[in-house]
Amino acid sequence: MKFSELGLSDSILSAIEASGFEEATPIQAETIPLVLKGQDVIGQAQTGTGKTAAFGLPILQQIDLNDPHVQALVISPTRELAIQTQEELYRLGKDEHAKVQVVYGGADIRRQINSLKNKPQIVVGTPGRILDHIHRKTLRLDHLKFLVLDEADEMLNMGFLEDIESIIKETPEEGRQTLLFSATMPPEIKRVGVQFMKDPTHVKIKAKELTTDLIDQYYVRVKEYEKFDTMTRFFDVQEPEVTIVFGRTKRRVDEVSKGLEMRGYKAAGLHGDLTQSRRTQIMREFKQGKIDILVATDVAARGIDISGVTHVYNYDIPQDPESYVHRVGRTGRAGQHGVSVTFATPNEMDYLREIEKLTKVRMLPLKPPSDAEAFEGQLTAAESEIGDLIKHTNTEKYADMANKLLSEYEATDLVAALLNETTRDNVKVKITPERPLPRRHGKGGGRNSRNGGGRGGNRHYDRNRNGGRGGNRNGGGRGGNGGGRNRDRDRDRDRRRNNKDNHGKDGNKRRFTIKNGD
Repeated sequence: MKFSELGLSDSILSAIEASGFEEATPIQAETIPLVLKGQDVIGQAQTGTGKTAAFGLPILQQIDLNDPHVQALVISPTRELAIQTQEELYRLGKDEHAKVQVVYGGADIRRQINSLKNKPQIVVGTPGRILDHIHRKTLRLDHLKFLVLDEADEMLNMGFLEDIESIIKETPEEGRQTLLFSATMPPEIKRVGVQFMKDPTHVKIKAKELTTDLIDQYYVRVKEYEKFDTMTRFFDVQEPEVTIVFGRTKRRVDEVSKGLEMRGYKAAGLHGDLTQSRRTQIMREFKQGKIDILVATDVAARGIDISGVTHVYNYDIPQDPESYVHRVGRTGRAGQHGVSVTFATPNEMDYLREIEKLTKVRMLPLKPPSDAEAFEGQLTAAESEIGDLIKHTNTEKYADMANKLLSEYEATDLVAALLNETTRDNVKVKITPERPLPRRHGKGGGRNSRNGGGRGGNRHYDRNRNGGRGGNRNGGGRGGNGGGRNRDRDRDRDRRRNNKDNHGKDGNKRRFTIKNGD
C-alpha cells in the first residue's frame, strides 16, 4: 500500500519520499490510519518491520510544533534502540522542524538536562533514565498526548515492567493516546493493555518467513579486523554479479564502500544521511549495472525494491533475527538462485544461532579463501574480461603498434602487463572497529564436534559448483560463547534513587538476559 493512501499530510509524505521509503510495510499500513483516528493500538510485529515509522509518522503529523511542552514519549528497552528511534524520528520530522530528544543511562545526565531545556516535542528514552528525569523534574509529562511502549516484551524480560507502570502513572489519563508494540504478547503485557489503554485495537502482523529453497546460506567465523580483507577475497572467488553488503552503522557503510572503491570495485554506500538526489542517483546506477556492490544500512535498504540481487553479504551480523530475514530476502527472488554470507566474530555466534532458530535453517560454515585463491579468481575474471575486450575491439586499427610492441617486448611480458592492469590492487584499507554487540547468555561451548568444530566443518565456496555446495570439511566450524546482553544499565541506580547520596550520580550496571532487541 502506498503511503499516500493512509491519510498522511503532504509535508509528511514529502519527508517519507526524502527518506527513500516507497511502500508502507504491513504494520505501517494497518497502524497509521488507526493512530490518526485517535485510537489506542497494540501492534504485534517482529523487530525490523518498520514500527518506528508506524507510530512516528502519525505522531509527527499531529503534534503542535508551537507547543513547547513534551507531547510524545517513546519508551525503549535499550539505549541502542532509543538512539536509533530518535534518529529516525528526527529525520522524518526534520522538514517540520520537530524537536526530538533522546535520554538514556550511561551518558552525561547534565547534558541531557540541558537538551531537555530546549523544549522538545518528542522524547525517546530508556525506562530508568526517564524515571530519573521525572524525579528530578527535568521531564514533565502533564501535557503528554502520545505514549509509545516499543518492544514491550523486551522491557518485560529485562525487568522494566514496574518502571513502565511508574512512568505511565506520571502521564495524564485523559487525552492520552497509548501505542504498545511487542513481538510477543505474554499475559503481563496484556495486563498493561487492559489497565492503561482505552479499547485498544489489536494489530497482529505475521512474521515474515524466509523462502530458503533458492538461497544458499553460509557463515564465516572471523575476527573483526579480518572482515574486510576476507570479504574482498570472497568477491574475487565467488564473482558476485549484483551484490548488497549490509553494515550496522552509517560510518561502517561509508568506510566499507570507500574501501571497496579503493580496491577497484564498483561500489557505493547508502544510508540515511545522504541527500535524496544522491540516493536516487546511487539507486539508478545500481539498477543500471554501473554499480555492482551496494553497501547499505538496514534502514536505508528498507522500502526499496531491488531485483536481480545474486549475493547478500552481512558484513555485520544483525542484532535481531528478523532483520536477517529482511536482508537475505533481497536475493533468491522470482525463481532465481541466491547466496548469503554472514561474517560473525566469535562473540557473535549466539546471535547467529538465534537467526537459525527463526529461519529453521542451518547456515553452512565457509572457510575464507587464501590470498592465492583470491588472486587466481582475479586472473580468471581478467581472462574473461580480456576475451570480451578482444571480441569488441577493432584489432586491425592497432595492428601496426601491436607488431612494434611485439618486436620490442616479449609477448608474455605484454600480456602480464595487461593482466596487471586488469586485476585489482590490494591497497591497505583501514576499517574502524564498531562497538561489539552485547554478549548473549549461552550454554558455553556451542555445537562443537570432537574435531573442534561442528556442523560438518569449514567449506570453501566453489563458484563453479552451483552456488558453493562443495568444499573441504576440516572441522573448524561453529563454537559457542557464553555471555549475555547489555541491559539498560541505569535501572538499578533508579531503584536506589531514594538514597540521598544517589541524587546526581549516573551509575551503571551490566545485566544479562537471553532475549535480544532492535
